[in-house]
Amino acid sequence: MSSTSTECKQFVGRYLQALSGQRKTPELVERFVIDPHLTAHIQQVEAAFPEYELIADDLIAERDLVAMRGTFQGVHRGPFAGIPATGAAVSAPLMIVYRIRDDRIVEHWLYFDGAALAAQLQAATVAPA
Repeated sequence: MSSTSTECKQFVGRYLQALSGQRKTPELVERFVIDPHLTAHIQQVEAAFPEYELIADDLIAERDLVAMRGTFQGVHRGPFAGIPATGAAVSAPLMIVYRIRDDRIVEHWLYFDGAALAAQLQAATVAPA
């Protein structure tokens, strides 16, 4: 069953609201995502930044695609990119395009400023406590 652009956009809004600032349990993620790569990505990021947030500045929908431009925010509480937990609050811009089918995310494309995030984490490792 195909959804309209508006329905897809509303679904992504519900997805972002349900996951942002919450524990991303497997059961919660399964309600919204069947893309195995996105599921693995969420688990990896959640392990390093528990209860991280995705803050949407823009949601744009066309057919079964929804583009989200926004910001990642989290507190670094577990290893990430080889950097041990720092306890630092970090943020970085991102863009994600989701493909929606049958009220689930079936595919995604992510642009994330990992260099900006790594620089914040590196700075936190050398900052005096």
